Amino acid sequence: MDAAAPARAARPTSPSRPPKAIRSTKPRGLDEDTAAPPAFPKCKSPSSAVAGGGAGAGAAASLLHHHADVPMDATVWAGLPDDLLLEVLARVPPFLLFRLRPVSRRWEAILHDPAFLAAHAAVPSHGPCLLTFSRGGGSHSAPHCSVLSVPLHARYKLPFGFLPPWDLWLVGSSGGLVCFSGFDGATFRTVICNPLAQAWRVLPDMHCNQQRQLVLTVDKSRRSFKVIAASDVYGDKMLPTEVYDSKEDKWSVHQMMPAVNLCSSKMAFCDSRLYLETLSPLGLMMYRVDAGRWEHIPAKFPRSLLDGYLVAGARTRLFLVGRIGLYSTIQSMRIWELDHGRTVWVEISRMPPRYFRALLRLSAERFECFGQDNLICFTSWNQGKGLLYDVDKKVWSWIAGCASQLCNSQVCFYEPRFDTSIY
Repeated sequence: MDAAAPARAARPTSPSRPPKAIRSTKPRGLDEDTAAPPAFPKCKSPSSAVAGGGAGAGAAASLLHHHADVPMDATVWAGLPDDLLLEVLARVPPFLLFRLRPVSRRWEAILHDPAFLAAHAAVPSHGPCLLTFSRGGGSHSAPHCSVLSVPLHARYKLPFGFLPPWDLWLVGSSGGLVCFSGFDGATFRTVICNPLAQAWRVLPDMHCNQQRQLVLTVDKSRRSFKVIAASDVYGDKMLPTEVYDSKEDKWSVHQMMPAVNLCSSKMAFCDSRLYLETLSPLGLMMYRVDAGRWEHIPAKFPRSLLDGYLVAGARTRLFLVGRIGLYSTIQSMRIWELDHGRTVWVEISRMPPRYFRALLRLSAERFECFGQDNLICFTSWNQGKGLLYDVDKKVWSWIAGCASQLCNSQVCFYEPRFDTSIY
């Protein structure tokens, strides 16, 4: 009698179930398109899922269960091959996936697995999110951070207890990383972190290690990031421009910005160029990161501009947002875009009066403005909501809960990514 055929090799399965042999299945027929949908087995309770399919499978099934009328059996997820499981997890909203970390050590390891990070990097971005960072009552109190997901219309808390207990200030966010600056005693520090990966590091000291205006930018193609240190934060010291490159892990010294009278400490970075507003000489100062030099752009500001913010758009687009009018008379909020060829500001939109009156209840009230791609967000003091403008769709909409009512809170756009490294 012939020897028994060797058993077929089993594909690796999810961490909660041991591998099992692949069973042959009947090929799907054309009549399945019109046949009634099969009845799914009832979903087990959490206790039975842990006992039968493991904690990880039960958590994944409940996390991915979006429709109550289509129950998901935990054993289905327990039997998924690892490669297919990673593809599924890579498409789960990052904030929901973040909740799987404490389920088990294996699920914690999956979120750091190179195969999962590669699959996660290949999927489209989650969409616009707004990160709010604030300290408690004292400078050394634990920080509080929450993220508002615009696509999911939900707010999630992110633990920031892994950061050092320093007096930190939010610089900005780019490509999944968040940058902070502050003081460790009397020493100025620059901190980079990935909130989803719960990882952070302190950058080396600058050559002129003083409190500076900083900008963070992530280059996804090079899998690296840069931090640009412009002038002194108070504008009373002339310091050389310094650029930190994560590939080289060091700061390089470049040309000092010419003596100018800055309009504002707000900066905008787009298309490898850093822009600042200046009164003397009138226009913009532009720093080319690739060339390492400053240039003056004689773009005159619109008449009767009260206060303006530079906002970086997608690719080469640069916007100017500000109020037109007098503090004691009727005002309006307008948006201009820089015409790089003619070096002039071209008006592209005006905020509707009903939104303007709701955003700024007092004529002299200050507002904050920041952007990502072609989205611009407006907030004002003591407002419980923010105003979002889509430049491409020309749509205005309120966002509840994105603005903070605390003076020590800061808000910026944030792209949740597991795959962006802090090195």
